[in-house]
Amino acid sequence: MEKEQKIKVGISVGDINGIGVEVVLKTFADKRMMDFCTPILFASTKVITFHKNMLKLEVPVQGIQSLDSVVDGKLNLISVTKEEVKMELGNPTKESGAFALRSLDAATQALKEGKVDLLVTAPISKDNIQSEEFKFAGHTEFLEDKLEGDSLMILMTDSLRMGLITGHVPVAKVSETITKELILSKVATMHTTLVKDFGIAKPKIAVLGLNPHCGDNGVIGNEDEDIVRPTLKEIQETGKLVYGPYAADGFFGSENYKGFDGVLAMYHDQGLVAFKTLAFGNGVNFTAGLNQVRTSPDHGTAFEIAGQNKADASSFKEALFTGLKIVKTRNAYKTLTKDSLKVRKKY
Repeated sequence: MEKEQKIKVGISVGDINGIGVEVVLKTFADKRMMDFCTPILFASTKVITFHKNMLKLEVPVQGIQSLDSVVDGKLNLISVTKEEVKMELGNPTKESGAFALRSLDAATQALKEGKVDLLVTAPISKDNIQSEEFKFAGHTEFLEDKLEGDSLMILMTDSLRMGLITGHVPVAKVSETITKELILSKVATMHTTLVKDFGIAKPKIAVLGLNPHCGDNGVIGNEDEDIVRPTLKEIQETGKLVYGPYAADGFFGSENYKGFDGVLAMYHDQGLVAFKTLAFGNGVNFTAGLNQVRTSPDHGTAFEIAGQNKADASSFKEALFTGLKIVKTRNAYKTLTKDSLKVRKKY
């Protein structure tokens, strides 16, 4: 019987002056991790050696010249630059931002070309990575530009999948951004990903209201009555199990979220403050809706503890395992539905 081929995981290191490299190395310091996948790190030998020595970690790193020479059982390392890189742990610099972009760009290109099956990204600094090549609010927007599909940011644990109808949008612009078309698009993406990527045949989705108390019948804003509620009613008429709008405070306070397969928040902090209060350190950021799979830990660069050997790799490990599960579930769905529309020939 042919041995199942391991999933190849491309890993971008994020900002090298933060904790990204640390959580990656701590993850693969456990050699058992190599049993689940073949990791490929997009970085440089000097950067990885610097962090290994500082952390006193024994990690089997294998330098490779191309993605065609990947070695199972090792943390493969492919160089994204031959230039010297100055390390200033705890300090986001222009140089560390440029390196983060090189790593992300190379890993994303490998994903597009099918050289890797999954992308797991370590945290970037959204400030110092900005350049002529990177004019995005974050990973999600960058990947939507480079890959196919309409992205949906989902923060998730085993018991909660929190999607965002608007992502990295200033609060002052949230209301004008909420439209019927946007809600329809994000609900459709959430529904599709729950079916294809999580194997839920008939997903149940909750949508939060925009205003406090969902506007109290227009007393605190009209968007929920004029836009959100009619749009959700239209979706319900198609047979999808989509409910709302729900007032966010009561929804989480009453633990109502536990009765749904997915939740859509109207804006970033409405959803993520609740999510990170409930699950910080164990959550995963999944970019749904694209033709390739990308996950990341739910924390940032944590410059304040960089180089102090204090970073917890739990969320990065969760991101890795979640990504592997999603790739397998998506592949299984494709196989099951490949010939489902073919009509049997009649004689």
